[in-house]
Amino acid sequence: MLEGNRVSPISVRGFAVASATAVTAVGSVVGVASGSTAQPTDAETMAADSTLLADIPAGQQAQVQTAFTQQADTQAIAADASAKKVAEESARKAAAKTAQEKKEAAEKAEQAAKELAEAKAKAEAETKAKATSNTSNFPVKGSYSIAEIQAMARSMVPSGQWQCFSNIVDHESDWNYLAVNPSSGAYGLFQALPGSKMSSVGSDWQTNPATQIKWGLNYMDSRYGSPCEAWSFWQANNWY
Repeated sequence: MLEGNRVSPISVRGFAVASATAVTAVGSVVGVASGSTAQPTDAETMAADSTLLADIPAGQQAQVQTAFTQQADTQAIAADASAKKVAEESARKAAAKTAQEKKEAAEKAEQAAKELAEAKAKAEAETKAKATSNTSNFPVKGSYSIAEIQAMARSMVPSGQWQCFSNIVDHESDWNYLAVNPSSGAYGLFQALPGSKMSSVGSDWQTNPATQIKWGLNYMDSRYGSPCEAWSFWQANNWY
């Protein structure tokens, strides 16, 4: 009981017990928020302290209970806010990592495509240069055998494309550089329509197999990408 400004011994004892109870309760709340498991001794202490709390006068008991309840709520809110902050930071880092990985993958794909395009352009340039230089290596004659025409073609067509190139000529003209389609007028080894298209690489397109081969190789490369791609189209459509 109160005696002037002094607190009775039992009140002091009860207040101390209640304070200890509040601390224990708050510790339990924080432990739950952080994911830890409360020990059995905590529960026993809380039970014992709750019994001793009954020794405090009713008015003081309510104040103490209100105080430690508010403190527990505050600690729980703080724990929730901390957990939310950690989760948001983890999500931000994960999103940043994913974005970086996508950026790097896109850059690698772009570089690979660029290198492929450069390699293709280089190969085409080399093929054209080879064809141009080789057409002048063959003497002009009044007529040419199939073996001579094929030798010309082999010297101009890349080895990896030779069989496809040969297949197309086999089907179009059977290696006859003077072949004429009676219906359409298509002419030469590649049955160009009109035959005069081949004049773009030489005025002797009607009589010089080398000129026709140069034109045919340029046509396959520019329209289909290579003789083998042209042959694939021919197989699917019976023309190219």
